[in-house]
Amino acid sequence: MNGLEVIEEKKQHFDKIRDLLIHVFDQKDEADLVERIRSSEYYIPELSMAAFLKNELVGHIIFSRISIQSSRKESISLALAPLTVAKKHQRKGIGSTLILKGMERASNLGYQSVILLGHAEYYPRFGFEPTSTWNIKPPFYVPKENFMGIELVPDGLVKSPGIVRYPDIWQL
Repeated sequence: MNGLEVIEEKKQHFDKIRDLLIHVFDQKDEADLVERIRSSEYYIPELSMAAFLKNELVGHIIFSRISIQSSRKESISLALAPLTVAKKHQRKGIGSTLILKGMERASNLGYQSVILLGHAEYYPRFGFEPTSTWNIKPPFYVPKENFMGIELVPDGLVKSPGIVRYPDIWQL
């Protein structure tokens, strides 16, 4: 999108990001989650990004560390959530830009995969597939087409079968 600037979020953006999350989701759960992530060891500042259009905050994305556990090992992955775009700016490529820039940055930081719970019609366009592809299960019931992952590097999930474990900060 022309004129869109995507930058690492800064403390001076936090209140506006919270307001955006509450407005878009019509409740505060996602905003509270972002605040809990920021105050935890799972927060990766480089992977929490804000999108601005003519100095107006129009979107936000955050990736945080999670794990995939099996009886033999634990693998580190990233959770993508939440992703938000201001209602009046949706369907203009802002969400796509945030996802693609975030995955590129995550790969450059050495992360191998991303896991998310999301719309089965939206995320596959970025390469996300049901985690069942790699024998990875969610920690709760969810339709398998909505629990997805992507390998940021070849075989980034192949050697990580197991159950996704979200940190306690994800609990409401």
